[in-house]
This record gives sequence, structure tokens and C-alpha cells, in this order.
Amino acid sequence: MTFSFGMLGAAICMGIAAIGSAIGIGIAGQGAIGAWKRCYINNKPAPFILTVFAGAPLTQTIYGFLLMSITLKEMGASNPGMALGLGIASGLAMCFSAIAQGKAGAAASDALGETGKGFAQYIMVVGLCESVALFAMVFSMIA
Repeated sequence: MTFSFGMLGAAICMGIAAIGSAIGIGIAGQGAIGAWKRCYINNKPAPFILTVFAGAPLTQTIYGFLLMSITLKEMGASNPGMALGLGIASGLAMCFSAIAQGKAGAAASDALGETGKGFAQYIMVVGLCESVALFAMVFSMIA
């Protein structure tokens, strides 16, 4: 088995995207847990829908996996330098998207837990963060 920078780029893309997902889920999860705690303290029902905000950054790992398995593996044999660079850049874009999404999800959990209102508006902001990762994945596949 020989070493390939192209295959390394594929693995790095997946790894960096997953790191971002883990950080984003941790941030959003903290917000959801804090909102649930305040609901329990105030004898209000704890909204289960907050798990949507907490779990939203997980999708960046899926995008990293798709990019790794579909595009970068194929590109790695023919253009290893491009695959390595694209893997690092795409992985970082997905990573920071997941972190931003986690922060937005934490704020959304806080607001929804406090007011019980605004889910549609909050999920739109979380979705905007998601679109950065989608663009990174799609544009990388096109490249």
C-alpha cells in the first residue's frame, strides 16, 4: 500500500468536518441543557424541540463524509495536490460552519426555552449557518 496525498486530503476533510460538528454540538447542547434547566426551575414544560438545535451541527460530518467518499477519493489518484488542498479547505469551511451553527443553536435554545415562541425564525438562522457547509461541499464537488 502506498501513501497518497489525495487520500490524505479525503481523510482530512472528513476529520476536520467531524471536529467542527463535535464542537458545535457541544455548544448547542449546553444551550439546550441550560434552557431545559430554567424550564424545570420555573415548572414549565421542557420543549423537546430543542434537540433539533443541539443536533443540527452533526450534518457537517455527513457532508465531510460525502465529499470524502464521492469526490476526493476519485480526485486523489489523478490530482493528489488538488485533493489535499480541497480537503483541507472544505473541511475547515464545514468545521467553522458547524461551530457557528452550534452558537446559533445555543442562542435559539435559550430564546425558545424562555419564550416558547419563534422556532421558525430561529431555525432559519441555524439553516443559514448550514448553507455554508452545503456550499463548501457542492462547490468542492464541482471543482
